[in-house]
Amino acid sequence: MKTTIKNFRTEGSVSYEGTDDKKESGRSLSYETSKDIDVPERLIDQIIGQEEAVETIKKAAEQRRNVLLIGEPGVGKSMLAKAMAELLPREKLQDILVYPNIDDPNNPLIGTVPAGEGRKIVMNHKNRARAQDEKKNLFMMLIISFILVLGFMVNQFLAAIIAAGIVFLALQQFRPRTTVMVPKLLVNNEGRQVAPFVDATGAHAGALLGDVRHDPYQSGGLGTPAHERVEAGMIHRANKGVLYIDEIGTMKMKTQQELLTAMQEKKYSITGQSETSSGAMVRSQAVPCDFVLVASGNLQVLEGMHPALRSRIRGYGYEVFMKDTMPDTPENRDKLVQFVAQEVEKDGRIPHFSREAIEEIIREAQRRAGKKDSLTLKLRELGGLVRAAGDIAKSRGAELVETRDVMEAKKLSRTLEQQIADRYIVQKKKYSVFKSEGGEVGRVNGLAIIGDRSGIILPIAAEAAPAQSKEEGRIIATGKLGEIAREAVQNVSALIKKYTGTDISNYDIHIQFLQAYDGVEGDSASVSVATAVISALEEIPVDQSVALTGSLSIRGDVLPVGGVTGKIEAAAEAGIKKVLIPASNMGDVMIEKRYEDKVKIIPVETLGDVLEHALIGKGKESLLERMQKISDIVPSIMKKPAMH
Repeated sequence: MKTTIKNFRTEGSVSYEGTDDKKESGRSLSYETSKDIDVPERLIDQIIGQEEAVETIKKAAEQRRNVLLIGEPGVGKSMLAKAMAELLPREKLQDILVYPNIDDPNNPLIGTVPAGEGRKIVMNHKNRARAQDEKKNLFMMLIISFILVLGFMVNQFLAAIIAAGIVFLALQQFRPRTTVMVPKLLVNNEGRQVAPFVDATGAHAGALLGDVRHDPYQSGGLGTPAHERVEAGMIHRANKGVLYIDEIGTMKMKTQQELLTAMQEKKYSITGQSETSSGAMVRSQAVPCDFVLVASGNLQVLEGMHPALRSRIRGYGYEVFMKDTMPDTPENRDKLVQFVAQEVEKDGRIPHFSREAIEEIIREAQRRAGKKDSLTLKLRELGGLVRAAGDIAKSRGAELVETRDVMEAKKLSRTLEQQIADRYIVQKKKYSVFKSEGGEVGRVNGLAIIGDRSGIILPIAAEAAPAQSKEEGRIIATGKLGEIAREAVQNVSALIKKYTGTDISNYDIHIQFLQAYDGVEGDSASVSVATAVISALEEIPVDQSVALTGSLSIRGDVLPVGGVTGKIEAAAEAGIKKVLIPASNMGDVMIEKRYEDKVKIIPVETLGDVLEHALIGKGKESLLERMQKISDIVPSIMKKPAMH
């Protein structure tokens, strides 16, 4: 028999709507602490919840394909790139050497040898050069010694010293340069067991593509040979490995074009990147750069990507959209248990977690997912909570992290947005920007989200005044509204006409989002706006102990919105007693236990439901009756057959 659980969060377990059983967090794996969990050795096996992306990376690594990873920050894009380097087929890694070019010093020569041989070659050349210099120095010392001995024999010691000095300077000036030119080890892969992984995120052109250093001493024999000034770029150090670039769309178009050339040719010459530098005169032979590109970013990054570069990735590789949540199943909760064990092991400075503490981390993953039956995959932030809880346990000398440490860590590791929201609530309440008791006409406590999940109170005021235009009234909204928010406000007029029968063409309706200095975007304030406007038109007070959120269709249905958990908690912090949310969002509610007794959550499906709970005082019942009659009349009219 299926049961519907109305208590959406209980201590020690998580309840689900419409399931046969209560699924308790962390009940599949047999463990007492995170120390009992085996952490996989391979990075690819440590990636949580991205099964499709993992399979794609495995295929791409096997065939050496380029990959574009798109997703929210903290979902594992860089970890996938590092894992790919471990998975690449074992190829013979190479050391890259740059040699002087006797015929054209500004065109150094490039040579490749098996990994580990480069250093031996350089040392061999250095030893030969050193031996040659020692011979020349010995010859010079013999000549100087002969002059000094001769001067001593003829009793002209001062003249001999002067003659020896002149000879020394002459030999230094005219001595032939060493014939052994030592090559420079450009890329050294000695001792490397896996393919190289190079993170080129944010690299400028010189660091990415290679550069030639400026030489201030270009004449008089004091200059540094051109080949010694050549510096390898990240594309060259990633030869036979992975080149990872996050937020690739922020890279200059010219640099992206050069990167595309390197990908296509698998080799790229190094030259000075500054036109005013002497390095611009030097251009090496083509240097091998046979790398696999793993680029990443969010959806906005695609706008800044070079079309040809993206086409190259799409045509010779894969594009992957990363998930930010995964289904809340026992198997996936086990993966989060593994995640906690991994974070403890990686950090190396915090204690292991007790079973109860891990279950609290899983409950937080449910809350941060923002929707029912889901777990967040923004694991970088969740890892921050793990480390904060570990720090708290360590500071009190505990051997294990307990539930109380996790609860304390949630307070200490609040996001900047949450800290701002908390101060906002205190400040606005102090100066009566919003009220949490009594009734007031045309004023509603809306709810909004800043950042990812931090809720705030968004007071909204409405006033109806006689229209200034002879043709029709207008809806005037202020508060830096975004496009979607402005369209949502306009849609309210259709709802008012339908549900109240009021002809708003005789009114100018002013709507103000109080002190919304950072602007308002989205349509989740539609319910609040409609309630404020109807209250102003009908002069019926709104209960100020109520806060509300929800989107409205033009038919008056209350549609689901995001961030309901954060909004409810913000309302509770502000002293609000009741919160109206879309009925379809009830499964998304995962408020902390300390808020459960502070606020009552009421699901609503239509604008009529909203007004029934939000309006108070004289005129409410007559308005609801009038709305019901209109609602009954409209469908019956629509059902009548059309007349021909």
